[in-house]
Order: sequence, then structure tokens, then C-alpha cells
Amino acid sequence: MAATKKSLQYVLRSISTGRRSFSALPQGNPSSSQHLINLEYQYIAHNYHPIPVVFSHGRGSCIWDPEGNRYLDFLSAYSAVNQGHCHPKVMKALVEQAGKLTLSSRAFYNDKFPVLAESLTNLFGYEMVLPMNTGLKAIIVSCCGCFHGRTMAVISMSCDNDATRGFGPLLPGHLKVDFGDANALEKIFQENGDRIAGFLFEPIQGEAGVIIPPDGYLKTVRALCSKYNVLMIADEIQTGIGRTGKLLACEWEDIRPDVVILGKGLGAGAVPVSAVLADKDVVLCIKPGEHGSTFGGNPLASAVAIASLDVISDEGLTERAAKMGEEFRQQLKKVQEKFPEIIMEVRGKGLLNAVELNSNSLLPATAYDICLQLKEEEFFLSQHTIQ
Repeated sequence: MAATKKSLQYVLRSISTGRRSFSALPQGNPSSSQHLINLEYQYIAHNYHPIPVVFSHGRGSCIWDPEGNRYLDFLSAYSAVNQGHCHPKVMKALVEQAGKLTLSSRAFYNDKFPVLAESLTNLFGYEMVLPMNTGLKAIIVSCCGCFHGRTMAVISMSCDNDATRGFGPLLPGHLKVDFGDANALEKIFQENGDRIAGFLFEPIQGEAGVIIPPDGYLKTVRALCSKYNVLMIADEIQTGIGRTGKLLACEWEDIRPDVVILGKGLGAGAVPVSAVLADKDVVLCIKPGEHGSTFGGNPLASAVAIASLDVISDEGLTERAAKMGEEFRQQLKKVQEKFPEIIMEVRGKGLLNAVELNSNSLLPATAYDICLQLKEEEFFLSQHTIQ
């Protein structure tokens, strides 16, 4: 049954209740939001379809536009600002290091990256760090619905036609399996034997719509990877650094992947930082000249990442995410009970959450329309289509 306009408005009001008041920031760029949106439309590639609002200032969980309107940011740049926008400790580290040294390249040592590497290995329990994403040969098994980026290698692993349409030739050596189906994964392992190098997955699928696997799935995957001598590679770029109420989302099932990929929240929204964590038997397979990056492990990013991790730990943000996420979902489920024909499911872990809507009941509105309306209520969210 299609939802009435009145009931949709009530859903929006129910979701947006309980707004807190925040002190206003000074007006920033005198250019109007509409002018800036027009400039972007004219001069920038149309590879995104953003919500029509311009970010000008950010503090904590809030964003201001050039006109001084304040919004509550529920998206957090896809988990890149888990510490909040412009956290003072992170900004202090950024400014101080920017005045000393920003780049050394990996041709030399610098005085920040070794400190970050030690911190990462101690915190997450691995022996070594590679300051960028790694690549493996042979066959890689990946899950349909997972998002690992937009390079030619990783879109070759994708089941999303929008990611691969118009690109090619796609790289061979990839097998795909449904997320959450451990039996299908074991069948692939059995059929391909020792040709499989690794299984790449997100512990919770973010871009697909916050898809949480069945209880026990990750433990079963861990057992299968150990049995068939396959590297278990966890992409924790969006789920890691405390977002789900655990430092790593894999900790919800108390499992230890062979390789963990980190990013986004590691840089607290200040600079792009990525790291691959593994033990020596994996990392030391990479020899000088085989893999590298000019900006990998640079002192500016390293200083920011050190501060970012300190903030997560010192302020108890992981535990806070678990508590706030539980309270948030409880309130959303109360709204769901009133409108079960519209809200199909409320799900998530910590502060990585989704509200799945019944597209038939929304017609002619879409999830994007809901995001636009919530923007008027001073909330930022993002929409995803369940494939």
C-alpha cells in the first residue's frame, strides 16, 4: 500500500525529533551555496550526485553552510570522521607537523611513520604495517555487494554493473560468492584448491546498505580460510577505527583476519591515510621495488593518524559508538512500529546504521527524496540501493 504524504511527513518528523541546539559559527565564504553548486556542476566531472548543500565549516558532528545554517552530519564522510569534524587534537597535530615536514617519500626514513607503525601493530595485534593497499596474484575470492574502491582490479571483483559498465577489459583471476553464504564459499575453496590466494571481504557491507552477515559467519570463514590455507583479508576501511562499537568490526565475532585494511577514520577527515596490517610472513613477501607509494607513510599523514588513534582511545569513542548506536536503533524501531509498511528494517552495529525502506510504499518518492527532506530538517544522510 502506497504511503500517504501525511504519513511520510510524520515519519520524517519522528526521525528528526530530539534535535539539540548548537552555538552558531561565524559566516564563512561570502559566495552563496547555489553559486558554488553551479560552479561545481559547470567545472567538475558529474561522477557524483550530491545532496544540494555546501559544506563551509565543521565542528564535531555538525556542519555549517556558507549561509550559516547548521546541520547534523549522520554520514561522517562514510566513516572518515569518526572523531568528529576538525577535532582540536587532530588539528593541532596537523598544523604542528605541517610546519616541520610534510613529505619524505619512502626513499628515506622519517621520524613519524615508525611511531605510527608501532602504535598500529600494538593496538591491533599484528607484526607489521604496509602504508597502502596491497595486491595479490593468483585467484582472489570476493563477495557480491562488497565495495573495495574503484580501481580496475577491485571493480573486476564487483557484482555491481554500475561499477563495471563501460570499463574493460576486466582483470581475470577473481571469483565471486554471495555475502553471508559460508557453504558457497567452501564449495569454491574445494573446487579451486591451492590456486586461491585470498578471500577479500567487508565484515559489514557498507556501500551495499549496511548488510550484516548471519551470526557465526565470520567465525566459519576464519575456520575455512585456515583449513584451505587461504588468506583472510578484511576490508575494515569503513567499519574500522571504532565505528561499529568495536575497534574492528571483526571483533564482534572475536576473529583475527590474516590481513586487515584500514583507511578513512585513520586520518580523521584531515588527510587520506591507509594501512595494511599483517604478520611478517605476509608483509615480508613484498620486496623493495615491487610495491610502493611516494606519499605512503608520509610524516604529515602519520602525525595525524597518531593523533586520530589517540582521540579514539582517550575519549572512549569506540565504547561511545556502541552505546549511542544501540539507543539510536531503539528509537528508530519505535518509528518502524508505527509505519511497518514504509520501514522494512532498522539495522546496524554501533554508529554504522541503515533504515531500509519499502520502495513500493514510497512511490513516487525515493530514498533520495527522503534524504533531501531530512536535509531541510538539518540532517545529512546518504541513500543506497539494495542490489
